[in-house]
Amino acid sequence: MYYGVLCLLVVVCFSHTLVLHSQGSSNSTIDEVALFSFKSMLLNPSDSLASWNTSSHFCRSWHGVVCSRGHPKRVVRLQLSSLNLLGEISPFLGNLSFLRMLHLGDNHLTGQIPPELGHLSKLRVLNLSANSLIGSIPVTLGGCAQLTFLNLRNNRLHGEIPAEIGSLEKLTVLQLRNNNLSGQIPLSLGGLTVLGALYLTSNDLSGEIPSALGNLSNLWGLGLSDNMLSGAIPSSLGLLSRLSSLTIGFNNLSANASSISVINLGHNFLHGVVPPEVGSLRNLERVVLAESSLEAKTVDDWKFMTALANCSRLQILDLGGNKFSGVLPDSVSNLSRSLIYLSVGQNRISGSIPRDIGNLINLQALVLSENSFTGSLPSSLSRLKNLRGLAVYNNNLSGSLSLTIGNFTQLIYLLLHMNAFSGTIPSTLGNLTELLQLHLGYNNFTGLIPKEIFSIVTLSEFLDVSHNNLEGSIPQEIGSLKNLVEFHAESNILSGEIPSTLGDCELLQNIYLQNNFLNGSIPSPLSHLKGLTTLDISNNNLSGTLPGSIADFRALKYLNLSFNKFVGEVPTVGIFSNDSSFSIQGNDKLCGGIQTLHLPPCSLQLSKKKHKIPVIPITAATVATLLLLSSTYMLVACHKKRKAKIQSTSSMEGHPLISYSQLVRATNGFSTNNLLGSGAFGSVYKGELDGQSSENTNIVAVKVLKLQNHGALKSFISECEALRNLRHRNLVKIITACSSIDPTGNDFKAIVFEFMPNGNLESWLHGDTHELTEERCLNLMARVTILLDVAYALDYLHCHGPSPVIHCDIKSSNVLLDADMVAHVGDFGLARIPDEQSSVLQSSTNSLGFRGTIGYAAPEYGAGNTMSMHGDIYSYGILVLETITGKRPIGSEFREGLSLREYVQLGLQDRVMDVVDMRLSLDLTDGLQTANDSSYKRKIECIVLLLKLGMSCSHELPSSRLPTGDIIKELLAIKESLSMEYRVR
Repeated sequence: MYYGVLCLLVVVCFSHTLVLHSQGSSNSTIDEVALFSFKSMLLNPSDSLASWNTSSHFCRSWHGVVCSRGHPKRVVRLQLSSLNLLGEISPFLGNLSFLRMLHLGDNHLTGQIPPELGHLSKLRVLNLSANSLIGSIPVTLGGCAQLTFLNLRNNRLHGEIPAEIGSLEKLTVLQLRNNNLSGQIPLSLGGLTVLGALYLTSNDLSGEIPSALGNLSNLWGLGLSDNMLSGAIPSSLGLLSRLSSLTIGFNNLSANASSISVINLGHNFLHGVVPPEVGSLRNLERVVLAESSLEAKTVDDWKFMTALANCSRLQILDLGGNKFSGVLPDSVSNLSRSLIYLSVGQNRISGSIPRDIGNLINLQALVLSENSFTGSLPSSLSRLKNLRGLAVYNNNLSGSLSLTIGNFTQLIYLLLHMNAFSGTIPSTLGNLTELLQLHLGYNNFTGLIPKEIFSIVTLSEFLDVSHNNLEGSIPQEIGSLKNLVEFHAESNILSGEIPSTLGDCELLQNIYLQNNFLNGSIPSPLSHLKGLTTLDISNNNLSGTLPGSIADFRALKYLNLSFNKFVGEVPTVGIFSNDSSFSIQGNDKLCGGIQTLHLPPCSLQLSKKKHKIPVIPITAATVATLLLLSSTYMLVACHKKRKAKIQSTSSMEGHPLISYSQLVRATNGFSTNNLLGSGAFGSVYKGELDGQSSENTNIVAVKVLKLQNHGALKSFISECEALRNLRHRNLVKIITACSSIDPTGNDFKAIVFEFMPNGNLESWLHGDTHELTEERCLNLMARVTILLDVAYALDYLHCHGPSPVIHCDIKSSNVLLDADMVAHVGDFGLARIPDEQSSVLQSSTNSLGFRGTIGYAAPEYGAGNTMSMHGDIYSYGILVLETITGKRPIGSEFREGLSLREYVQLGLQDRVMDVVDMRLSLDLTDGLQTANDSSYKRKIECIVLLLKLGMSCSHELPSSRLPTGDIIKELLAIKESLSMEYRVR
């Protein structure tokens, strides 16, 4: 390394000597030495520069070098783009005093831009784009008075944009996007009266957009998106009404601006309304204002939409990801017939979709998703024959789908999920022969799945008919979708067998069929799906043995076979070797498997079959004796059973029992209208107890155990045992319990808790978007407070309660929120009390197999280790990451083997905001009236600390995880830092 630097210094010093010597000789020597100096600073001169040698004159045969005709020994153009050049730019290029164009774009050049380039007074074009240049933009470039084209995009430049750039009066194109430039946009840029294109996109610029930009009367392209700009859009931009059809060129290297007019201000922190003056820009073709905080609340605020009807060339209008509310005006239907892309997604717009929106006959993409639109899809949509993408998901749309939806024959994406559409799914969807994605999930569709859907052979990326009321069987025609990657049909009332033709979908990676009434066995042709990564067929009526071929799926990452009727031996290889990757609970007739499953050995069952039972002669006396013994046994057993019930429930000290009939009245007969949620071991109902005078106990939550499910009784006992002596502000409060017999003679057990009116954390993080109003979105302070509440609860359970308790199932659905948004940890059905001498469970208590929830459970649990407090900390760490990212730890969000921890780890490498929950990102700047860099950066620092806390708590090595006391200290420090910011706001 030292030797290479020394050689470079010798070359540069030698070149400098030649330059000094050449001042007394011919002018050609100056340019030649400058070129040799440039080559000497390249680490890998390509073959293209092989001609750069002393055997030929640089003006005649050197690649990329063009000399002046009037001054044949002076270089006027140096064009060396796209040659994979690696090294630094020599400052001696500043001696090429006749140079008019310097084009070194699309190489691998490093180092800083030499300030000496500012000496090139004749330079017209400077293109250093798409390299790896660092440092700041030299202020000396203001000396290039003839410069018309400056392109420094796609580098790593930082610092502020020099105000001296504003002195380049002939500049027509300024391209600085995709750097790390900061500071404010210089006011001096408003003096560049001939400027046609200004692209500052994807930097870290802050402050307000200067109103002086309204002076740029020849501007045809304005790109300011993906920065940190704040304030309102200046109405002065409406003065840019003389946009020219301008072609700016120099030797075919600069932009062809013919009839192009663009405004791109998206992905900033802009707020306020869009000025109606924008409609004065008659030549506008693209308006991108996405992902900011722009608003429209009243009819007047939407006037800009009416004004945009004057822009007859408008092709793209993107208003997505803002705070537009109220009703989308009918004037949107009067926009230019040239419009091909319209997006108002991710806003707060209500009311109906304008009925004449079909007037936009050339529209190719219509995005209305994630709003609060109501009513049905307007019939005029059928006029949009060129539509390629229709996204209306996450709204409150209803009604049935018209058969005319089959007229969209060019559709590639049809996204209708998470609405209230009803009726049957139209068979005319089969006409959409170019469809790649079809999302119909989370609606109220009824009837059969039309087999015509499966004739769309292009359907490859996604097919979702989940969470509806579809019935019947899955059509065998599904096998026609050879290229389908993901199939969702879960949570319907489908019956029949899993079609064997599913195995013909050769590229299928994810199958979700859970929560239906499917029967039969797992079809053997599924073994053809070698790329399968997720298979969830839980909560059905499937039976038969587990095919050994499942163990051969090398790509399989998640397998859920729970709550079916499978029998026989569980394999021990492949995915079945890691019990954190699969679930088989609720299948009582399975045996074998890995040791941590604690299933009965299959060998015992086989040995019983091998031994013949001796034949005993049966006499009347024998029968009478057996009857007498059995009757006596039943009486004793019943007595013990009743006694056990009394003992088990009376152990709930301080919690009086309640009768079955009282709970029936309280829950209106356990009505589905009162159902709050359902899990593996129980269902929770909202109820109102009679005669409860205690404050806030009249409305309760009743957890009714599903005793028919394996492990539910142990769950009930565990929860009672764990909660009977626990008292803490951040633990769910138990009011009473019930252990009785229902009218059919079956055992009935229930626990009554304090009702939590704000539901659970999971619903706030992942609930339906149309439910997530401004009041239903958690800001950063609220999330930190909830995480601190959970940490306090864990600290009490582990260190300060009557006896240590390991929760074993910390997750967002078990974090309940009361009326004041105080978090309470609930669901102690898997909780265990460790040995007095240890923080881990005694082995005898680990009899239910894998504990916890896949995605939250510690990795050591999958290896058969006993439960420990370290495991709770791991789950808490995942909860922290989920709370900040808004991403579930498992499921379809993390395909290709990527975990939530790996996702966050990538984000911590200089792109934190890419992994933060979008709603949280918007909140970080909500309410900022002026630029406030320190405030924003402090919040970002808090987010980074939270993500790092989650990573530390979920460390793979248990001993490396933080104790609860340290967690609380870190969260208190973060909360204190945020308190100042929210007090200021």
